[in-house]
Amino acid sequence: MKNLLLAMQFLTIVPVSVSGNVTAREIGRSAAFFPLAGALQGLFLVLGLILFSRVFPPDITAGLLVVLLAFSSGGFDLDGLADTADALAVKSSGNRETDIGKRLRVMKDSSTGSIGVAALIFVIILKYLFMKSLIIDLSFPSTAGILFLMPAFSKWITVPPMFYGISARNDGLGKIFIENAGMQSLLISSMLMITLCLAVVVSGFFISASGISMSESLGLCVLMLILFYLISLISVRFFHRIFGGLTGDHFGALTEVSEIIYLGVAYVWLRHSF
Repeated sequence: MKNLLLAMQFLTIVPVSVSGNVTAREIGRSAAFFPLAGALQGLFLVLGLILFSRVFPPDITAGLLVVLLAFSSGGFDLDGLADTADALAVKSSGNRETDIGKRLRVMKDSSTGSIGVAALIFVIILKYLFMKSLIIDLSFPSTAGILFLMPAFSKWITVPPMFYGISARNDGLGKIFIENAGMQSLLISSMLMITLCLAVVVSGFFISASGISMSESLGLCVLMLILFYLISLISVRFFHRIFGGLTGDHFGALTEVSEIIYLGVAYVWLRHSF
């Protein structure tokens, strides 16, 4: 229970308190429950969809959902995306070690550069457009099912890099997770993610849209699990090559980018299955 509360505390704005001393090992192992913390965010989105869609047209509803998603996480992941984008924009000097040092220093800078701002704008616009399209083109239950699983997937995708990756820094929250989120955290988080997917499929959220079979909705979940796992492995290699390892900012960037990929794949899969 303590690790679950820690996951909620790190990933959401839900006011949970953890009693007693918290060790680095406990912080790292809270990664096992990242999908549940994401599912809580997903529940917020579904409730928001129910409320907003009763009052506003699809475009305003989608805009409010994007705001709700960012607010429910405290903007932590967006900050990581902006810092990572700014660091990636650093021009290479031809020396790998020098370039890595420059990029890590840029991510430490509290100010946000033009590339970071552009990355935030692109991500927010794409989320808005995809959510609007889902609301307009798919049934309400299908949209609700997609939105519920989205934050769970985007939180789960950060767990494999914690296990396979190395830290680019000698301190920081990212290092704590990388050094303490072991195989057990990876297995538990994966089982929880699979369970959430099955729960949504069996409940009939996707199937309720005309023509969508259980095999098609289950196929979407299997595709997402495989795709996100592969993306997580690719991201480890990419960040190791560019930054010499991973930081907490990279986890935030991966979360934000994965949500765009998730919405795009889910829309194409369900939109063209009936």
